[in-house]
Amino acid sequence: MMPQQLATDRELLDGVLRPYRNHSRYLREAEVTGRPDTVSARGRFGIAESCYIDDTGHFNAVEFNICYNQLGYYLIAKCVEDRLFEAFSTWTMADFWERQLSDVLIYRLGSRFRRMINPRAFEGEVVFQEPRVSVRPGRPAVMSMETTCSFWDDEGGSADGTVKLAFTRLPQLTA
Repeated sequence: MMPQQLATDRELLDGVLRPYRNHSRYLREAEVTGRPDTVSARGRFGIAESCYIDDTGHFNAVEFNICYNQLGYYLIAKCVEDRLFEAFSTWTMADFWERQLSDVLIYRLGSRFRRMINPRAFEGEVVFQEPRVSVRPGRPAVMSMETTCSFWDDEGGSADGTVKLAFTRLPQLTA
């Protein structure tokens, strides 16, 4: 089966970035690729100035997390909109917008910085594995997803990481 390629949806990207302050909207464009057991998004980023600290001259851990969040939220939105994973089949876009900030949690994050990345212009990729829904007696269901990410620039800078996401208040159980 050929991978499904989805170009940047500008309206969706603008919606995903709406919760961020203007000076902290680092993701410029994103392309999504869907495969049977994984989906991924590649994005282009630019950080004109850090949203929280004087210029360090390089991409740092806080910006790593922010860029992961922005590309990850975009990829989740595409998973919902285009039904890229069965686990999102009961979600609507209204469900995503309602839960984007409150119910998509980073459960675990690990990052490695191999070479300094120029924050002015770089790229990144987030890869999602098939989500799992866990149901335990007397507790609300939780969906979890293992993800990986990487960032790089044209000068050989690179960083990568692993992130486990947890989704709470799943739509099919609260409707």
